[in-house]
Amino acid sequence: MLLWIYPVGPYFVWSAGFTQERLGEMDTELFEHWFHSIADAVGLTLHIELLYGKNNHHIAESIYKGFARAMRQAVEIDPRKGGAIPSTKGILGG
Repeated sequence: MLLWIYPVGPYFVWSAGFTQERLGEMDTELFEHWFHSIADAVGLTLHIELLYGKNNHHIAESIYKGFARAMRQAVEIDPRKGGAIPSTKGILGG
């Protein structure tokens, strides 16, 4: 799983797929829609690329977990850098 998040968007790339139309009660096409909506609402560039996987539950789980970890890393203040914002532009958001 590869995930990139850059707060300069919005821009969204989805390169993942499911072998089933539904996962439980949820249409699998809604996963892409959900992440696209998040990228637009937050204004970030988000690339989601599934490198491999067969189990649809594990694919969805890894995408959400990867997204959560990438978001935490993108916004977490690094005390080793004097509390600086983790951005090459020095700001997060507009």
